[in-house]
Amino acid sequence: MVRIAVDVMGGDHAPLEIIKGAVAATRERDVLEVCLVGKEGVIRKILENEEYASEQVKIVAADDIITTDDEPSLAARQKKASSLVVAINLVKNGEADAALSAGSTGALMVGAIFSLGRVKEVQRPALLTVFPTPKGKGVVVLDVGANMDAKPEHLQQYAKIGVVYASEILGYPNPKCALLNVGEERTKGNNQTRKAYPLLEANVDGFIGNIEARDVFAGESDVIVCDGFAGNILLKTTEGVSKGIFATLREEFSRSLLTRSASALLLPALRRIRSKLDESEYGGAPLLGVNGICIKCHGSSKAKAIKQALLNQAYPMVVSQTNKKIIDALS
Repeated sequence: MVRIAVDVMGGDHAPLEIIKGAVAATRERDVLEVCLVGKEGVIRKILENEEYASEQVKIVAADDIITTDDEPSLAARQKKASSLVVAINLVKNGEADAALSAGSTGALMVGAIFSLGRVKEVQRPALLTVFPTPKGKGVVVLDVGANMDAKPEHLQQYAKIGVVYASEILGYPNPKCALLNVGEERTKGNNQTRKAYPLLEANVDGFIGNIEARDVFAGESDVIVCDGFAGNILLKTTEGVSKGIFATLREEFSRSLLTRSASALLLPALRRIRSKLDESEYGGAPLLGVNGICIKCHGSSKAKAIKQALLNQAYPMVVSQTNKKIIDALS
């Protein structure tokens, strides 16, 4: 049985959507056990309306909550009875194989480093996500928000981590890796990227050079490396553009009877496109580089995103021993 601790109190739609997503995941995988961490009375009340196998759903009481008003680094250390910290400590103590939260990114990172420690070969952990491409093959991007500033050697570590993830979790043979930059030439970019280029070229199998943001979705690279500042802007811009495009399409298709008729014909294709671009299809972002598996879901995650994160990220990372393979790759 794979055991995953779920912080049910973190996120904009907690605890209802978090619990619904976690329970839904157990219905699709009978070897998955979720430990719902949070206020016990609240959890039990929500579970009254859910169908689940009792041996797959456990409750771990945690009466405190880390809120958006809390300073992340202090909260992760001081609120030891919070649902997020308790979930991480379940991993530390061997009572869970992974932890998942839609709560504070900063608190998750500090809590994971403080409780689990960093992988010896990793100086700074990174958040990883998978972007869709028209070819139907996702591209791994990291870091998307764990560290705003990264040294060239950090980017080299991220590249190796990303290649392991693409190979082991996504099943890509011989993944290609690129460095996010403002131009393709090796001399382009700031001091950070110019120094990182030769490090990646010499030490990362499959490195193909720089890639510009406009080419991220072209599918030419399987892994794209950047610092958390650039990565988070890329992620949020992508989400915003996607929503803006579909809002514009809805407006245009509603203008007349003719356009409404056209939209009906195009609806199946539009739904497929939307599904590819829907961040909830990908679930969350693994925090890689710590001595344990931690998944950060978007703060606005609903049940579908939580379920996907459990089934498509946390579960396969445990089964494939991704952390061990990352350590081996960096050794």
